[in-house]
Amino acid sequence: MKTTPTDVVVVGAGTGGYTAAFYAADKGKKVILVEQNKRLGGVCLNVGCIPSKALLHAAKLIAEAEESGFRGITFTKPKIDLDTMRGWKESILDRLAGGVATLAEKRGVKVLRGRAYFEDAATLRIETEAGQQFISFQQAIVATGSKAALPPAFDLGNRRIMTSTEALEIEEIPKDFLIVGGGYIGMELGTVYGIMGSNVVVAEALPAVLAGADQDLVRPVLRRVQKLFKEIRTGVKVQKMATAGKKIKVTMEIEGKVREELYDRVLVSVGRVPNTGDLGLENAKIVQDEKGFVKVNEKQQTSSPNIYAIGDVAGGVLLAHKASKEARIAVEVIMGESSSFEHIVIPAVVFTDPEIAWCGLTEMEAQEKKIAVEVTKFPWSASGRALSFDRTDGMTKLVIDPQTERLLGVGIVGAGAGELISEGVLAIEMGATAQDLAESVHPHPTLSETIAEAAEAFYGYSTHSLSRKRRAN
Repeated sequence: MKTTPTDVVVVGAGTGGYTAAFYAADKGKKVILVEQNKRLGGVCLNVGCIPSKALLHAAKLIAEAEESGFRGITFTKPKIDLDTMRGWKESILDRLAGGVATLAEKRGVKVLRGRAYFEDAATLRIETEAGQQFISFQQAIVATGSKAALPPAFDLGNRRIMTSTEALEIEEIPKDFLIVGGGYIGMELGTVYGIMGSNVVVAEALPAVLAGADQDLVRPVLRRVQKLFKEIRTGVKVQKMATAGKKIKVTMEIEGKVREELYDRVLVSVGRVPNTGDLGLENAKIVQDEKGFVKVNEKQQTSSPNIYAIGDVAGGVLLAHKASKEARIAVEVIMGESSSFEHIVIPAVVFTDPEIAWCGLTEMEAQEKKIAVEVTKFPWSASGRALSFDRTDGMTKLVIDPQTERLLGVGIVGAGAGELISEGVLAIEMGATAQDLAESVHPHPTLSETIAEAAEAFYGYSTHSLSRKRRAN
């Protein structure tokens, strides 16, 4: 049995995986990156963040064209060519994946395509088109990601029942479209299909959609999508689905009453499950939790200390930028550096219209944990920049420690909120106070000014809004 030795083998070439491989190579390690799919980049690049944002941009163009009449600018009704749209989307993915492959080559990272299987805690078997290959390693990093969950009751083998993966292919624009799950994926894709002409119904089991965000940030989104969607239902239990000719018959319980409805397509968006099946993790004595996620410590080490797990497969918040941070931590620990995933501020962004972004402590979490905070807000209706492009439906809020005046959390809802949240991340990481934000000069006219004005409002002297009370500095 011929075995190829390496310092580090990374299983999975998604955002976390290739970040780990590149960083380890930059640190001087010999690295092999294993990926079973044809295109590098993993879920985020291929069937997640990137294609969904591309389609959201296309939908935004349609919406802006339809809404510009009051500015004295009118367009003919947009025509949608789905084949061209898919080709444009795929070209973006090909360019990005090609860039990752080029960076791997330039760094000397060997990319091996095939399915990985742990023989033990020091050996990996790779099933390739050319046959089996074996890798002996000093350290391994598992970065196999996750996939959309599809409960057995909904898994009929019918293409009209989709997960986010299939929904991003945009095979057609269904007339009647049900989305099961009102989380960020369901709401984002609902926005795309709604703008393109579908009658979108969202069915969420919880009392509210986008339940992880403060509801005052969610309200502007709801006001906009209630005009776009046919209906948003909360507290709904979807019981089963069945094929009914060219339709999907859906049985759901609404306020204690059972209802049956027909839909052209159904998107099931009820969470994600880790890609841990058939990896041979048990051979490496790697422990998983009851949901299949790999258990890791604060250094990203599994129960086998020389094997690490990062990204979605390690659980927690399933976000690409969290995977990238964990990748760097794992490599730094491998290099003998002092590094751990502790007190890390991970921002979240929901790319609805308007966008929602937050980081640090939310107001809802503070209430649940009984942490004393003060909340200050600045409405975008008082922002000259927001007025200039007719998007005053936003708001910036700060969650502040009333004793130290340190910034604990930031929440933003509004156009481009995802581009603004990083200032909040940096401020929290650095232990900044509201005064630090208030005294930092922000360019005018920009949306970033709303962060400074929210901080000024905490002290009672926001230039463009009236504060209810004035605090002493």
